[in-house]
Amino acid sequence: MDIVPLIDRIGENPTAALFGLITGIVFGVSAQRSRFCLRAAAVEFARRMMDASVAVWLLTFSTALVWVQGANLLGLMRTEDARMMAVTGSWSGAIIGGLLFGVGMVLARGCSGRLLVLAATGNLRSVVSGLIFAVVAQMSLHGWLAPTRDTLARLWMTEGGVNVNLLNLAGLPDWSGLALGLMTAVLAIVIARKAGLGPRRLIFGSGVGFAVALGWVLTYQLSLAAFEPVSVTSATFSGPSANTLMFFLVSDPVLEFDVGLVPGVVIGAFVASWLTGEFKFQGFEGEANMRRSMTGAVLMGFGAMLAGGCAIGAGVTGGSIFVGTAWLALLCMWIGAIVTDALVDQRASLVTA
Repeated sequence: MDIVPLIDRIGENPTAALFGLITGIVFGVSAQRSRFCLRAAAVEFARRMMDASVAVWLLTFSTALVWVQGANLLGLMRTEDARMMAVTGSWSGAIIGGLLFGVGMVLARGCSGRLLVLAATGNLRSVVSGLIFAVVAQMSLHGWLAPTRDTLARLWMTEGGVNVNLLNLAGLPDWSGLALGLMTAVLAIVIARKAGLGPRRLIFGSGVGFAVALGWVLTYQLSLAAFEPVSVTSATFSGPSANTLMFFLVSDPVLEFDVGLVPGVVIGAFVASWLTGEFKFQGFEGEANMRRSMTGAVLMGFGAMLAGGCAIGAGVTGGSIFVGTAWLALLCMWIGAIVTDALVDQRASLVTA
């Protein structure tokens, strides 16, 4: 992949932003059409249902594994060069942040990525919650909440200055990640058939996973061609949401992958919803729901920055390269969401029944 002519023409930073925009558009269209959502999948699982949302999530996750691990085997990227693999990880942050994020996404009725997609389709509740998420994420990264995040993250860190590759830790061959992805895809298709999902939604669900792989490959290729150091990264919505917010608030903004990613998701989801007649303005359904969503957004904003990623960033993007703390964070997100649904939503349903 020769991207040098593109870099020579528009520059390194605009190229990074363009790659983010492309990745975001693919993600936005696919996520809107497939209704991809970790919160919905976790709620189905908590209620002992293996239905459409679980199938779509598993298909997205497996597609990301297949494409990313395949690209790694073909030399199109190197997982060890990824930003989240090349830095020290936090086991304590993954546990605490993952649990907080799982609680928050149930209260907010959607993870940070889902809120961004819904906001682009006219959901004003998601606009408010998404803005709160971005502000809290920025506060957790560089603001008042940063010392607390740093203290919790330092309770239990990975050793050696890098994160843990689970495949290497288990002594598995390089092709085992691809094999796991294929097996998970088969499971997803079996569940999808039982749920009666049509091929269109499955294709778009796969598109979400493909967007993750696309981001990895594009940023890796840019890192090889660029003169200045470039972070090898992909779709995530904790840091990018904060960075995009600051891009429009500072006097000397810098273009980068993150700044292109978030607008790309909005554009993709908006176009997809508009063309299919699903764009519709919606608001909060009462004060209680507003308080609940805002509380959930706060928990997600802090939890995502502590865990090292959101449901997409850690759960799919980090999971696709077998980052140890990302898999632990994903597990804790599932646990937090399942427990919260059982204690809050299911109990409320029993009381009102």
